Amino acid sequence: MSDIRAFDYATVVRRQARERGDQVYMRFENMSYSFGDAHRLSNKIANGLLRLGLGKGAGVALLLDNCPEIAWYYFGLGKIGAVAVPLNTASKGELLAGYIRRSESAAIVIDAAYVGKLAALSPVGINVRTCIVVGEADVSPLRYAGLTVVPHDRVMEASDVEPDVKVRFNDIAYLSFTSGTSGPSKANISTHSHALSMAKAVADAFDYGPDEVMYSCLPLFHGNAMRSLFIPMLTGCSVAVGRRFSSSGFFPDVKRYAATQFNLLGAMANILWSLPESEEDRSHGATKCMIIPVPAFSDAFSRRFGVQLLSAYALTDFGYVSFLNATHHPTKRASAGKVQPDVELTILDDDDFEVPGGEVGEICLRPRRPWTSAQGYFGMPEATVMAWRNLWFHTGDRGYLDEDGFLYFVDRKKDAIRRRGENISSFEVEQIILGHPAILDVAVFAVQSEMSEDEVMASVVLKENNALREEELIRYCAREMAYYMVPRYVQFVESLPRTSTAKVEKYKLREAAERDISHVWDRERAGLKIAR
Repeated sequence: MSDIRAFDYATVVRRQARERGDQVYMRFENMSYSFGDAHRLSNKIANGLLRLGLGKGAGVALLLDNCPEIAWYYFGLGKIGAVAVPLNTASKGELLAGYIRRSESAAIVIDAAYVGKLAALSPVGINVRTCIVVGEADVSPLRYAGLTVVPHDRVMEASDVEPDVKVRFNDIAYLSFTSGTSGPSKANISTHSHALSMAKAVADAFDYGPDEVMYSCLPLFHGNAMRSLFIPMLTGCSVAVGRRFSSSGFFPDVKRYAATQFNLLGAMANILWSLPESEEDRSHGATKCMIIPVPAFSDAFSRRFGVQLLSAYALTDFGYVSFLNATHHPTKRASAGKVQPDVELTILDDDDFEVPGGEVGEICLRPRRPWTSAQGYFGMPEATVMAWRNLWFHTGDRGYLDEDGFLYFVDRKKDAIRRRGENISSFEVEQIILGHPAILDVAVFAVQSEMSEDEVMASVVLKENNALREEELIRYCAREMAYYMVPRYVQFVESLPRTSTAKVEKYKLREAAERDISHVWDRERAGLKIAR
């Protein structure tokens, strides 16, 4: 077991630069960077920020598209004890202003494309005085807004010698905002040791060695993609970064970079699965795919694309909890795997008492080693205490452990549906519906009926050039699931609203439906009876 007290960015980057200085750390488009480059470039960032008066404890927001620079800023900020605040690049207006305010950021690093959205913000309550711009842009609107504008190139004129700043493993490395799918986003506190222990847990669980080439096109402000930047600093492997997800460009990128591993979240697997089958489906060369959640068609996906499917259960506001890997029996494929060694897990009822084995309750967690989990919500002590009540972190997820200790996710507590006295897992209903060959994506959620109780609704996205009538979907559901789970309401939509990290924003679908439920297709109104 590694010494968690050696887990700080400066230590791990310095070690890899010393041991593997000329080996490839990152590839991005036609550019390649060694571990030595990563060390020198992040030192330049660190020293450049110090010259701007940004030091230990200073919050620095990052509003950057996928690019190599974001890695240098993560490591450079860490080397001086400053706090990175990666922000969703889709945010704007009051949402963006709120992130900056709540994180108490003193400076911001932005892509040139985002000058306009930053300049448009109201300055009320915002402490940012310095803006570093990556790329070429007309920055006069930022100066009019009272900001000191510094080109990224000027920051990079600083020394490439590692700064002499004492940073400890339990200093804050970054604040990451939760998805906020049902309420205001919270700024989650991650220390250096938390960030790196998560990376090590993934590498250990999936046997990522120095010959691995990881590919990620997920946004680098998201935890899963960030882990792809950190894992090489522990294992000596390399990472290839894509600008963004593209269904047509995904496997060509995997092949071009000679990647051995890639990650898929949410609808990405459904989108790739829906592509026309080709003789090239297995020619990409990768052997491992981390996929969250595991789809109903996982076995067929594995065979078609020639990859081992790996999965995990993880939360932004805690860390990695469990892993499903290639050593686990195929009958456990529907699970989230075994709980990792650094985590203690229990299943509790609504009063925080443990439920009997195999019963569904709330998944609750705590770390077995200090400083290996997230440290609460920045500036929100009440929310932190509530989440960690009775000495357990409450995930808000429902699940159970089987007799072999495998964890099964059932639902978000807030997404659970109770109909006619029966508890319904929206996740299970979604997985069954996704088994229909015409369906690309689906969200299942509760809406209130005229009787003021939960009814099941499905918002469905069809695959291109496919047709399906509501009655046909209902008959399919009636064959494949319990009668009480069959959706009453069905709506075909072009796409589902999602966060940038692929989580469905069900509250938007629910609000839209409940504004006028009478206009949504209703199987009871259509006269369809479901046999028990």
